[in-house]
Amino acid sequence: MIPRPILPAPRRSVLKVAGGLAGILALGRAPAFAQTQPKKLIIAHIVPPPESGAVALKYFAEQVTERSKGALDVEFHGGTLLTKEIDILNAVKSGNIAMGTPSGAAATIFPEMGVFLVPYLIGSYAQAYKILNGKVGDSLDKTFQEKYGVKVIYYFDYGFRHFWNSKHAINTPHDLRGLKIRTQPSKVFTDTVNGLGAVAVPLGWNEVITAAQQGVIDGADLPVVNMVPLKAYEVSKYYSMTGHNYGSTVVAFNLGIWNSLTPDQQKLLLDVGREAQDKVRGITESIDSEKSAKELLEQRGMTVNVPDREPFRKLAREKVWPTYQKQYADLWEQITAVSA
Repeated sequence: MIPRPILPAPRRSVLKVAGGLAGILALGRAPAFAQTQPKKLIIAHIVPPPESGAVALKYFAEQVTERSKGALDVEFHGGTLLTKEIDILNAVKSGNIAMGTPSGAAATIFPEMGVFLVPYLIGSYAQAYKILNGKVGDSLDKTFQEKYGVKVIYYFDYGFRHFWNSKHAINTPHDLRGLKIRTQPSKVFTDTVNGLGAVAVPLGWNEVITAAQQGVIDGADLPVVNMVPLKAYEVSKYYSMTGHNYGSTVVAFNLGIWNSLTPDQQKLLLDVGREAQDKVRGITESIDSEKSAKELLEQRGMTVNVPDREPFRKLAREKVWPTYQKQYADLWEQITAVSA
């Protein structure tokens, strides 16, 4: 009898076997060798270190990978994978990457974060940290999970924003009159600048330096930590530390991927997240001072001054607060209940 040749399995059978394996993996009954494979987690950020947010995210990736003892393989990509805030958060929401931050565009992507940008509502770093690491932060985390499908790993900030311009120092709100000040394309930013007496000119950052060179704008606002990296000193002479709004943001994690992790892995991510939060906050807060601003900017030809903020604060309360107090009624009460 002639033996029958051994033929390749039909394509349908192969697909059935593959489907069966996928089902086993989904049910957590994978073979032992598969269970030892590390779970890869991708973090994307718009820029690399030494930008403060990138420093913290890189630390997070390294520490989680090391402390998980091979169970989690976390890769940080700064400015190489995705370079736009909205693209990063869309990738997080869809699960194409595990984790990312909207950076300075937090209020655009998560409108609930806009309350922190209301001028002079947040009076100090200590107040902000109490709010975001307390009940308000927990409430926002729950909202983001339910509404956007992301889990908050930690909150951080780029500091308080101060005005820079090419005309004169700003010592009182009167000094803002007639100045064309660039703002981010968001209503709370334009309302802040207009409410304080200047003329708001909404522009994307990529247009700012050229606009300043051409006289389309007289200046803008930035925290101390960004003045040198973004080269604003090249088109301005005066840096006035008005501290008119607080630039809070968030690090978000895809909720589906989060739920696929073990409780121990989730705890590790939150523990390291708190360390990364402390790291980035330390960088930002340590440089947001008159001394640091002068050291960084006066050698680059700028003049730094610290005006009395109370007249600016009074104007903001009169002109800007009423609208946003209504818009963010619930959060407003919780925030104002925490002392500055």
